[in-house]
Amino acid sequence: MPDAPADHDPAWERKIIEKLALETLAEQKRRRRWGIFFKLLGFGYLTFLIVALGEWGGAADKLGDGKKHTALIQLNGVIKQTGEASAEKITEALQAAFKDRGTQGVILRINSPGGSPVQSGIINDEIRRLRAKYPAIPLYAVVEDVCASGGYYVAAAADRIFVDKASVVGSIGVLMDGFGFTGTMDKLGVERRLLTAGQNKGFLDPFSPQDDQHKQHAQILLDDIHKQFIDVVRKGRGKRLKESPELFSGLMWTGARSIELGLTDELGNVEYVAREVIKAEDILDYTRRASLTERFARQFGADMAEGIMNLLGKTWLR
Repeated sequence: MPDAPADHDPAWERKIIEKLALETLAEQKRRRRWGIFFKLLGFGYLTFLIVALGEWGGAADKLGDGKKHTALIQLNGVIKQTGEASAEKITEALQAAFKDRGTQGVILRINSPGGSPVQSGIINDEIRRLRAKYPAIPLYAVVEDVCASGGYYVAAAADRIFVDKASVVGSIGVLMDGFGFTGTMDKLGVERRLLTAGQNKGFLDPFSPQDDQHKQHAQILLDDIHKQFIDVVRKGRGKRLKESPELFSGLMWTGARSIELGLTDELGNVEYVAREVIKAEDILDYTRRASLTERFARQFGADMAEGIMNLLGKTWLR
């Protein structure tokens, strides 16, 4: 056998084979990683669609089979146009609940510190309209932790209000809050340059000194809304209300004390009312919840709007 060339490296073939093998393994790993990535992406997208479609209409869209039940609607958090406790969502749920032929009674479970007087008023009006349209279906409010201000504005339309002995109830009042930055601007050497067409267009501008005339007008607005609130409570509670100077002062009471004052009626939770009062133990939740896409789309705009409102001042039933 002839001798190998002097410059021939016996390990050359092995090195080439090892290099090719390593590159092949690396390529396989990359493919596996991308495969896993796309599988996870597809799974996430499918999950998103399932959840979004499942939340689109809520349970109410699946009802209507005529089976006797108690309809439950949950009002949680601050009552505002962009929130879960908006008038739009609550009234849609109320309409669906009353319309279902199997509904024996409606429970509005409330955990709310208050919110917009407009949104609260819309819900109150819709409860009254539906009660008149469906006189055989009662609506009861069940208070858990808090039913204050705008939350109580809504509850006042119920046939009866049930509470826990430690619930917080009341705060029948209105506030408008904001901030004033004039002192800070003076310290920083910042000059406010406000141009308006209309002498009151800069009403309650937080960067200008408070104007007595504007303050008086704001108080008129608050007093007017407060009177509307009081009228709604008196209309809803009627002779059950034990009126006193403190009742409409903005104070809050425990659930036990609120019964004594006539603000609420008796102790009870959702299960008790469904079982003992409505006589329909099966509870179906009609609460309208925003889809994931809707929540995401609204959140950014809602946060910006609320930030501006906090800066300029807002009016709350709180």
